[in-house]
Amino acid sequence: MCCNCMNRREFVGLTTASIAGGVLGFSASTLADRKIEGWNPNKSLIVTGKKLHVQPVLMYRTPKRRQATSWKSWGGVQTEQAASQEAKRISKELNSLSAKADFPLEILPLVKVKTAEEALQVHKRVLPKGGPNDYDVIIVYPATGSGGMLKACFAKEKDKDTLIFVRHRSGPTYYWYEALSVKYLKTDEDESSQNSRLNHGGVYIYDVVVDDYQELLWRLRALYGIKNFIGTRIVALGGAWGKYSPQAPRVAREKYKIEIIEVSYNDVAPHIKSIKKDSDFVSKAEKWVENYLSLPNTTLMTDKKFMVNAFLLYCVFKELMREYNAPAFTIRNCMTTILPIAETTPCLSLSLLNDEGMLAFCESDFVVIPSGILLHYISGKPVFLHNSTFPHNAVVTCAHCSAPRRMDGTHYEPAKIMTHYESEYGAAPKVEIPKGQEVTFINPEYSTPRWLGFKGIVKSNPSYEICRSQQDVEIRGDWRKLLEEARDSHWMMAYGDYLKELGYASRKIGIKWVDI
Repeated sequence: MCCNCMNRREFVGLTTASIAGGVLGFSASTLADRKIEGWNPNKSLIVTGKKLHVQPVLMYRTPKRRQATSWKSWGGVQTEQAASQEAKRISKELNSLSAKADFPLEILPLVKVKTAEEALQVHKRVLPKGGPNDYDVIIVYPATGSGGMLKACFAKEKDKDTLIFVRHRSGPTYYWYEALSVKYLKTDEDESSQNSRLNHGGVYIYDVVVDDYQELLWRLRALYGIKNFIGTRIVALGGAWGKYSPQAPRVAREKYKIEIIEVSYNDVAPHIKSIKKDSDFVSKAEKWVENYLSLPNTTLMTDKKFMVNAFLLYCVFKELMREYNAPAFTIRNCMTTILPIAETTPCLSLSLLNDEGMLAFCESDFVVIPSGILLHYISGKPVFLHNSTFPHNAVVTCAHCSAPRRMDGTHYEPAKIMTHYESEYGAAPKVEIPKGQEVTFINPEYSTPRWLGFKGIVKSNPSYEICRSQQDVEIRGDWRKLLEEARDSHWMMAYGDYLKELGYASRKIGIKWVDI
């Protein structure tokens, strides 16, 4: 592998709680101690999300033969021996699934239940390490058994989730492959708009998987995204706002429990000025700049001093995140207030943070930031906050000056380091996304609980007189529907196709998802 590439399996395992212990490259000291770990482009991508804990349950019964009458239901698990064999099969399959997962996932030991009473105990039982069974998701394998048993297996806390896995061809056929119906499951006709972070709305028809573990995996990825989206902590330098929606920060706090930590420029400016006067630290930043410019396909087209200051600013931002134990950062007045203080723009600084696996956004726009947090945790990759343009002929242009370079979570895309466009000042990356790259977009409708999503294919990386990182993207879907969504707003972009996960997650937490 090249020196700037690494296996995504190496990324997994760190948690937000680890940030305070130095995972983000900080010691326990303050910035004044100048003990910040050096920038390293070869370092594995940080995974800030907490593990998703999954509790599998095998539900079955062992009927007794009776003469001259029907004594058993459908299904291939009718004896203790068959149940033991099925339990081993499930454990093996889930271990294989966990090994393939590209997000932190822990499968708890499988529990077998034969009665509703035993099923209820699953939600109360004490784990081997002590404490209650604090799962996030129950996966019910209903081989045989009654409807009362099935309902007793469902997660009892409304903000936890239940998945149901039934077998048709992948093993012994399950009775509940036949018996599952809307008698037990919610449908689209139910009032899903009442769902929220506190109540995911019960077990839904699309919580059922038949045979296919890939179908199970993407649902678990979506639930992992929800777990880490709700309650995210984010530092907002200069405060929080919403583009054309002043109530956006309040909605983010109340609807998604996002903890916005507002920090004033008055508090941070002395730190920025201090680090710029530290000759030893400036010398380190100069070396980091040389290392950055030595990355393949990196071209300098601005004053190198702007880059040095951008690396110093990146360190100040990281220290703020460490201080408040936050995996996310945003900055307001990033095109005005910060410039004379830092003597650069924050564009490259934010790009660096995203390339390390953290979340970093310009403009402090909480209309779009919540969608970016969810997309980041579902995709496991850096996301790009950008301006939208008016759609035409199935094409839209996406542009901003703080794009990440490691958008696939693995390697650095080609980039020219230029000035920020509007100010013609500072350091901003013009990132070249490969032609043909599939991307997912989220377009929130201001602060309403309605998000629109679609896929696109990157067609070119032009050089219009607009923000530096820019792509013309072919819209995959009914592009004319976007005409009614042209709000001069911000969108979020990630590499890959995550529309299924986003739609599934959105319904759980009361967002109306519109997929064009």
